[in-house]
Amino acid sequence: MNSPLDEATVRGLKLGDTVYLNGPVITGRDELHIRALEYAKEGKEVPHDLEGAVLYHCGPIMRQRGDGSWSVVAAGPTTSARMNKLEPEFIRRFNIRAIIGKGGMSKDTVEAMKECGCVYLAATGGAAVSLAEGLSRCWGCEWSDLGMAEAMWRFQTDKLGPLIVAIDANGNSLYDEVNSNLKRP
Repeated sequence: MNSPLDEATVRGLKLGDTVYLNGPVITGRDELHIRALEYAKEGKEVPHDLEGAVLYHCGPIMRQRGDGSWSVVAAGPTTSARMNKLEPEFIRRFNIRAIIGKGGMSKDTVEAMKECGCVYLAATGGAAVSLAEGLSRCWGCEWSDLGMAEAMWRFQTDKLGPLIVAIDANGNSLYDEVNSNLKRP
């Protein structure tokens, strides 16, 4: 699957699909969400690549090379539930098309995903080094004052994955299915 993603492509993904991603991806955790939403409310400029982005809930470990460029050492998913309070507004404000993370998201976030055409792609926790291999090139960092883990890193991906469609753009959720199955007698 190639990013940037359009709404039709996203809405065509089905629960349980396995995808590999090629193209631009940004990283972002709590502090990125807070700053971007504050800046937008205040009318300040926000990074243009937020619009329609594939957002990876990740605090990558980066290494700066002698020429000043950056390479990724490890890039595992962080627990997405940490962003539940911020994510619905973030999705709506920036028209996010896909979120990569682990553990799923809240009902409010799923509603925003349905409304805007966004999917949740589950990445395997504990596979930070393997996932970093799919981030073929770092082409920038925004808001580095937030720290390495919280800054917005820009990556070109090359077969990032495998990623599982764990929440589709219709609100279907593998997490809900698992919970329902656990409650059955």
